[in-house]
Amino acid sequence: MKIQNEFRCVFPAVSANEALARAALSAFLIPSDPTAQELADLRTVISEAVTNAIVHGYRNSSGDVAICLRMLPDRVLYIRVSDKGCGIPDIEQAMTPLYTSAPEEERAGLGFAIMQEFTDSLHVRSSAGNGTVLTMRRKLGQIHAEPES
Repeated sequence: MKIQNEFRCVFPAVSANEALARAALSAFLIPSDPTAQELADLRTVISEAVTNAIVHGYRNSSGDVAICLRMLPDRVLYIRVSDKGCGIPDIEQAMTPLYTSAPEEERAGLGFAIMQEFTDSLHVRSSAGNGTVLTMRRKLGQIHAEPES
């Protein structure tokens, strides 16, 4: 797998940094000329992934969230979001639409469903006490042709 470009960062798991992740993804994608819909979808994806790490991974503790963005051949975007939080004891249950481990916070339980809908692939690796790693891929559409004059 030839990586054409890559961006990595690690930041404290605080809700204000969700915007940082969206901005980083946007800046990373601009040279690839995504459509407005692709950009909106992918900003939502990273926002959901980072929010899950902050809200669920570090519920009663603190830590860091790491993101890795890669542009692969054929305009495939690779996104990895990881934390070293509490982990997900039952991944299948956590990925069930409307399930939330924080019902007292009035969470919708749609984060994984949104990530699945807006990406071509989503893989979740997690174990209790060791954190979670989400990896996603999305092939961007064709580069926009310049309008003829």
